[in-house]
Amino acid sequence: MVRLGQNFLSDPNLLDAIVRDAELGEAEVVLEVGAGEGVLSERLADVAAQLHSVELDRGLADALAPLVSRPNVSLHWADAMRFDFTTLRPAPTAMVSNLPYSVATPVILRTIEQLPSLQRWTVMVQREIADRLRATPGSRTYGSPSVVAQLACEVRLLRKVDPAVFKPRPRVDSAILALRRTGPGADPATRELVRAAFAHRRKALARSVEHVRPGSLAAVRAGLEELGLAVDSRAEALSPDDFAALSAKLRPSAS
Repeated sequence: MVRLGQNFLSDPNLLDAIVRDAELGEAEVVLEVGAGEGVLSERLADVAAQLHSVELDRGLADALAPLVSRPNVSLHWADAMRFDFTTLRPAPTAMVSNLPYSVATPVILRTIEQLPSLQRWTVMVQREIADRLRATPGSRTYGSPSVVAQLACEVRLLRKVDPAVFKPRPRVDSAILALRRTGPGADPATRELVRAAFAHRRKALARSVEHVRPGSLAAVRAGLEELGLAVDSRAEALSPDDFAALSAKLRPSAS
């Protein structure tokens, strides 16, 4: 049975490969979201100094009992979409997870924002999500999540995953995605601009932002022009760095 949108991994070879892909050091503090039945968690606990595992489904308590007894494991019964990751002590340095596909994108983006200590992510996600987060400007899948993720991280596809390794078998393709932090990421003003820019994809970026932020049309067009970009550019034409630069142009000058 799929519990709360999660398909459990059942292939030990793939589980071992995920841990190898994560390249964890002995001092690593690992965050896992979606412990499931604990099969990946046990492997992570074997190699990490500390494991923070977040799980929503208390129906898995019996399966996770051996994990809870380990001295280097902290199991947090919580909804990852509401959990305050900043409360984790010690702060995680790496995230390794078979993410529940229904919340994979927002969880990745929340951890990028809330956990500056995180330097690497090795996550199992739906193939569509992997393609979206690593999409390049101008592509059909390029959007707000692509920009926000890439402003903070290098995003790479590590491997495609056969549906047969899950129980039950999902109806979608899966992939293991690697993110490596390259910077602090988007600040709140830039995240807001990116969301507004992609809110109406068929409109020019300035028009889309105007719908969300009335009165901004002239300033956005001026900012695009100053950056050497067409004033009627659509959001998908701008790179992540373009968005960061445009956001800086729109910021009120310090008095």
